[in-house]
Amino acid sequence: MRRVGFVVNPIAGMGGRVGLKGTDGKVEQARELGAEERAPDRARETLDVLHDVDADIELVTYGGPMGAALARETGFEPAVVGSPDGDATTAEDTRSAVRAFLAEDVDIVLFVGGDGTAVDVAETVESVGEKTPILGVPAGVKVYSAVFAVDPRAAGHIVATYEDTERAEVNDIDEDAYREGEVRSQLRALARVPVATQRQASKQISGGTVEGVAAGFVDAVESGVTYILGPGGTVGQIKSTLGFDGTPLGVDLYRDGGVLVTDAAESEILDHLGERNIIVVSPIGGQGFIFGRGNHQISPAVIRQSDVEIVASRRKADDLGVLRVDTGDRDLDESLRGWHRVRIGRFETRLMEVV
Repeated sequence: MRRVGFVVNPIAGMGGRVGLKGTDGKVEQARELGAEERAPDRARETLDVLHDVDADIELVTYGGPMGAALARETGFEPAVVGSPDGDATTAEDTRSAVRAFLAEDVDIVLFVGGDGTAVDVAETVESVGEKTPILGVPAGVKVYSAVFAVDPRAAGHIVATYEDTERAEVNDIDEDAYREGEVRSQLRALARVPVATQRQASKQISGGTVEGVAAGFVDAVESGVTYILGPGGTVGQIKSTLGFDGTPLGVDLYRDGGVLVTDAAESEILDHLGERNIIVVSPIGGQGFIFGRGNHQISPAVIRQSDVEIVASRRKADDLGVLRVDTGDRDLDESLRGWHRVRIGRFETRLMEVV
C-alpha cells in the first residue's frame, strides 16, 4: 500500500486571472480584485483520479483547507497529522506539513501549488536529509519547475502508478521583477520525482530570434479584429513590430492600429472582445504549454469566444515536438487537442499537435 503525503496551498494561483502574475504578498489585493481560489478545484480533480485508480492509497494530510477537507470530499479517510496555525495559511504551514509527512514515512509528497510551494516542499525534504520523492499539481501562476505533472489528472495517475524516480530541477523567479517584465530565474533545489512522460520539463528561459515570425504575423493583421496578445518574447516581438511597447509578461489587446488595454486582467479582456477575436500565444520553451502557464488571464471564457493563433521560432518548434494545454476546463482542453497550424517564419507554418 502506497502512503501519500498530500498538502494544498489554497491561495496558489489566485493572482493569475486578475493580472497580478503571482500571489506572493498579493493575496488581499487579489481578493479585492475578485480573485477566486483555484487550487482546491485542482486538488479535488487529482484526488478523484487517485481514488479511482487506487482506492487503497493511504493518504496522510494536513488539516482544513490544506488537504483534509478535500480528501474526505473525494472518498478518502485520511490520517491528519496537523493543521495550520491560523485562518491564513503560510509557507511555514506547508513546511510543517511536509516535516510531519516525513515523520510518518510517506512514500511520496503530493503538493498543490506553484513554484514557490515547490521550493518549500523540496527544501524541507532536503533539510531533513530525506530522499522521498515529490510531485506537484500545477495550480500557481508560475509553474517553471520540472517537478510538476502536466495537469491535475496526470498527477493522480502518476502517484498511483509510478515505479521509478529521478532527479529534477526546482526553479523559482522573483515575482516583483516578473511584474516589471523581467524573468529572473534561480535554481533553488534538486528533488527526486517519479519518472513519467506526463511530467513537465523545466522551462527554458532563453530563446532565439523571432523577427521573421513577427513580420509575417503583422503582414496578416486584419481590420476589425481584436488581437489578444499573450506574454513572452515571441509575442513581445510582434507587439514591437506593431509599434508599441507591450507588457512582456502580461496580456495586451490591439485592434485597428491602436492598443485597447495593456496588462489586461480577464475581466478587461472580456469587456473589450469584439465580433471577431484572435488570441496570439507562443508555447513555453521546454514545456510546450500554450494555455495554463503564466497566461491565466486568457481564461476559458476568453478562449471560447476567440480563434487561436500559435507562433514560435523554428528552433522552439523543433525542440518541443508537441504542444500542451491546461486551462482548468477539461471539456475545453479536449476541444483544443489535435493538430494546429503554427507560424514558424514570415511565410512558413507547421502543423503541431496539442496532446
